[in-house]
Amino acid sequence: MKKYLIVSFLMTLFFMTVNAENKETMVLITTDYGKMKVKLYNETPQHRDNFIKLAQKGFYDGLLFHRVIKGFMIQGGDPDSKNAPASKQLGAGDVGYTIPAEFVYPQYYHKKGALAAARQGDQVNPEKRSSGCQFYIVQGDKMDDSKLNQMENMSINKAKEARFYQIVGERNEEVKKLRMARDQEGLQKLQAEIVAQLDKEFEGKSGDKMPAQMREDYKKLGGTPFLDKEYTVFGEVVEGLEVIDAIAAVKTAPGDRPLQDVKMKVEVLK
Repeated sequence: MKKYLIVSFLMTLFFMTVNAENKETMVLITTDYGKMKVKLYNETPQHRDNFIKLAQKGFYDGLLFHRVIKGFMIQGGDPDSKNAPASKQLGAGDVGYTIPAEFVYPQYYHKKGALAAARQGDQVNPEKRSSGCQFYIVQGDKMDDSKLNQMENMSINKAKEARFYQIVGERNEEVKKLRMARDQEGLQKLQAEIVAQLDKEFEGKSGDKMPAQMREDYKKLGGTPFLDKEYTVFGEVVEGLEVIDAIAAVKTAPGDRPLQDVKMKVEVLK
């Protein structure tokens, strides 16, 4: 009997531990336009833990949604935005570090309400590392099937372009020599070789097909599918989608900063 009780207790403890590990963290973003309850994904642990750390320190409290584009997204988290005068240009502030990309696609994507990390462009950030503090929440637009089909077809072109630059990088020394010699004919020949290689590698391939749920979300909720696999999505608004619409509708100055400050407070819910 005692043995049974011990086994039962250990099993209960095990399942409690598993459930605690799988439980998703919730945060509350409070603004003058209402509150948004946000679920952070366990599958993006570095982004999740960093966001929790900053929120618990009170880092985000008093910061602004400094970049607002209706039909696209609302962005915040720039430390320079706290008490920033109206004339101050915002968007370049950071915390001195970046976070490795954590793409969990197609499980998580840029549907309306998606919480994602801002980042610098590919030219200076080819690894697509995320800002250590700046984030955005997607509003986006609703899509029809024809637009979604176009997005699917675009994915093969993006893959082909990425592969092109990969090959160019692999043959970098050859490219350098041709450029140094100003051998335009040689460069054109090399380009033709790479294009032929790409055509062979991608022959018969088509773009990524969206899972049914993703397509349904982009049609009914809306979103920004062209950002998928480009920026890390690490959470989603589960309550308060209307707050996104309210903030996205505010009047903005050139540079997309709201004319009246939209402040935030971020707290981790127990």
